[in-house]
Amino acid sequence: MSLRKVLIANRGEIAVRIARACRELAIPCVAVYSEADRGAPHVAASDEAVHIGPAAASDSYLNADRLLEACVRTGCDSVHPGYGFLAENAKFAARIEQAGLTFIGPPAAAIAEMGDKTVARRRMTDSGVPVVPGSGGPLASAEEALSAAERAGFPVLLKAAAGGGGKGMRVVERAPDVARAFDAASREAGQAFGDDRVYVEKYLENPRHVEVQILADRHGTVLHLGERECSIQRRHQKLIEEAPAPGLPREVREELGNVACAAARAVGYVGAGTVEFLLQESEFYFLEMNTRIQVEHPVTELVTGVDIVQWQLRIAAGERLTLPDSVADPVGHAIECRISGEDPYGGFLPSTGIIRGLDLPGGPGVRWDGGVVVGSEVGLDYDPLLGKLIVLGATRAEAIVRMRRALDELALNGVRTTIPFHRAVMDEPDYLAGRVSVRYVEQHPELTESGAGWPADAAVAVAAVLEHRFRDMSSPRTTLRAASMPATERSAWQRRFEADE
Repeated sequence: MSLRKVLIANRGEIAVRIARACRELAIPCVAVYSEADRGAPHVAASDEAVHIGPAAASDSYLNADRLLEACVRTGCDSVHPGYGFLAENAKFAARIEQAGLTFIGPPAAAIAEMGDKTVARRRMTDSGVPVVPGSGGPLASAEEALSAAERAGFPVLLKAAAGGGGKGMRVVERAPDVARAFDAASREAGQAFGDDRVYVEKYLENPRHVEVQILADRHGTVLHLGERECSIQRRHQKLIEEAPAPGLPREVREELGNVACAAARAVGYVGAGTVEFLLQESEFYFLEMNTRIQVEHPVTELVTGVDIVQWQLRIAAGERLTLPDSVADPVGHAIECRISGEDPYGGFLPSTGIIRGLDLPGGPGVRWDGGVVVGSEVGLDYDPLLGKLIVLGATRAEAIVRMRRALDELALNGVRTTIPFHRAVMDEPDYLAGRVSVRYVEQHPELTESGAGWPADAAVAVAAVLEHRFRDMSSPRTTLRAASMPATERSAWQRRFEADE
């Protein structure tokens, strides 16, 4: 079995990442793009590109019919969903399989089981995987939620049964607040996932968020690539990740890996996936399984030397995993900062505009996985992630020093970004000591006060100067976008843009 041509059903940095993996394996790939992404970097990085609709994700990247039509038009025999959009949509995976195509991910049944958090909890309990105490299934009413909360003990967390990414979640500390929180969580879950069911979990006060990367082939082999620390979050969405998790005893690390593999085997998993845990002192509990590639996969790639995206493709083509058992032992320490178009001094609200300048860091142990170039427009239609800055050092201390230097070199002008927040974290004493938890941002309000990191006014002033300079240039904005691309990609981008016009 082999893959003849891959449709990349995504956009942004992950679509570029998949295209690069396809190119190294000599597999032709096809990008899809909305009207807002005409001329985007992922279009330039692919061999072909298909326009699939207007900017709204519901009319483009979430439109399964148009994605399948693109497969037919271009002769693709496989689909890589990336992350987000339809990556964890079991119905979409099933449609790909029913069309006789290869879904580069787990079977639809595994996605469905792990996508329903209450079903996943039951399956994990049956497999001996520890789960956070809570209700055995979704709750029919606020009264049921109150009873489950009282059994688990306050504080509790109301969570969407079909959710993820912090949507449909409410922390409840007192019984009188349960009804209001139940209504709010149900409403948000219905809006975000089309499924308003919620369940109750015991709320752990100050846990760490640690996850394990797994790979599983079609021949029964399941292995893990070690763990990642993902505790620094806002609104249950990650900001900084690192591998390995700092200060984790070897016996806990090994047990986490073994339990993660058991979780994958329990649902017949195939491909790359991540099993997430909450860790409090030496006790850990299953949180959820992400049945896709993770945003933070590069930190694991750097400390293991394994190209996880390539292995997704190779597993989908029927290859056996041939990695040594020692692959789970990290070499060095890696840190990733998610660079998003958000204002860290304004509640991490989205920031929109046009990228007017982009200077990328380099040097030993520095990697940039980006989804924007000069001239890219940052709007509200998609996730605000602009790119990921990843560094590798021989030790955690060396990686932090390297990340400081790389953040100082990184300049992204035209929108407010999380760069100054990340720079401030790299000097914060608790972070330097590895004392992190999911409440880290909440416990360090000084990091999101104006004046931490780089001066916000200075960034605005630089952006204004650049905007004035670019306004005076006679070249169209599309030329600015192409100017920041490597020469090999620029010519391909220009040919495709001219053809579209």
